[in-house]
Amino acid sequence: MPMSRASTTNRISFSAWLGPAAVLGCLSLLAGCLATAPQQAAVSTQELSFSEAVVVATDGLANQTQKLPALLAMVESKLVRRNVVVDAPIDAASGQQTQATQLLERRIAERLAARTEGKFELLPFKTENLAKVQYLLTGTLTRQGGPAKPLLNINLALVELKTGQVVAQASALARDEGLNHTPLPIYQDSPVLVKDKVIDGYIGTAATAPGAAANPVYMERVAVAGVISEAGTLYNAERYPESLARYQEARGQAGGEQLRTLNGIYLNNVRLGRMAEAENAFGQIVAYGLRASKLDVKFLFNPGSTEFWSDARLSGAYPMWLRQIAKESTGARVCMVIVGHTSRTGSEQTNDVLSLQRALYIQQRLAAESPALAQRTKASGKGWRENLVGSGTDNAVDALDRRVEFRVEPC
Repeated sequence: MPMSRASTTNRISFSAWLGPAAVLGCLSLLAGCLATAPQQAAVSTQELSFSEAVVVATDGLANQTQKLPALLAMVESKLVRRNVVVDAPIDAASGQQTQATQLLERRIAERLAARTEGKFELLPFKTENLAKVQYLLTGTLTRQGGPAKPLLNINLALVELKTGQVVAQASALARDEGLNHTPLPIYQDSPVLVKDKVIDGYIGTAATAPGAAANPVYMERVAVAGVISEAGTLYNAERYPESLARYQEARGQAGGEQLRTLNGIYLNNVRLGRMAEAENAFGQIVAYGLRASKLDVKFLFNPGSTEFWSDARLSGAYPMWLRQIAKESTGARVCMVIVGHTSRTGSEQTNDVLSLQRALYIQQRLAAESPALAQRTKASGKGWRENLVGSGTDNAVDALDRRVEFRVEPC
């Protein structure tokens, strides 16, 4: 029977009324039916330039979010823009943000913005944006190979914030050619290795397979991570009063008691000339490390010697650091192995001896502050065998390789 004009008009009106919302609903239903299994991680083992590797890893990550067949994916890309925040990539060995990890973040953002299919909209990593976005992106750079052929493994993961599940993961291998691994100012100035269980959780999340849960220790602290990120950015911009306020705000929030928060409070107080507050903050850093059974402090020495670095701008705070380490470890009644480390220059034998001598010197200084520690500590030297960076450049890049480590052990 022929369709009446009124019936035709109603059908057209009904279709128009449904509009994009109905199409999106259908696409979501289809996506749910088709996505019966997690996507496979995208792994590239071909050695590429850094720029090429970032493109491969970013595309591999983004493509895993397109669960629909090609035709429907094309329609979806016209209607849907996925919102994402990026928690700044870090160096996996040190937990630091560097010039290279900052470059990685910029290149990821540029590649996602250039995509024509499966578009992503990046929002600043701020607490207020977490409720607006679907995904959180994490990323790490991991050194591979030796000095003769340095390589970097790029790991990226996309976490669905609603479920805490990793929905995509990708990795690519880049040649470490001409990249600047200098840490950002907050890490250059840090007195300690800023790496705790939260940072370890971030690193683990970046390498987690699709379909698995992101690290819970990290995810439980994502909200405060946005505040900590802002505080670090302010410090790097030399806006110390504002940075201090943000770090103090972060510490007052759930999950805010982290090593990087305490570190930021210490550094800003130093910059603002508040030395009593800075010493109190350093004591809290030490207490945090002792509770975690590990504290790495950047005591720098003159080359080949057990004398602290001659420039008082760097070593002027060392007596206070030693005083607080002695005070907190005595109060906690812990036993420790004091481990000396050196950078990768000179012979292995020479560095083994030098690192032990430096550890013995620190032990003597602590015992002078608190005689009880003479019986509660022992010294060990690792030379350059446990380098975190391994560049052998003897500058800000590998300062952590010349650290002194305090490992808590049973008495």
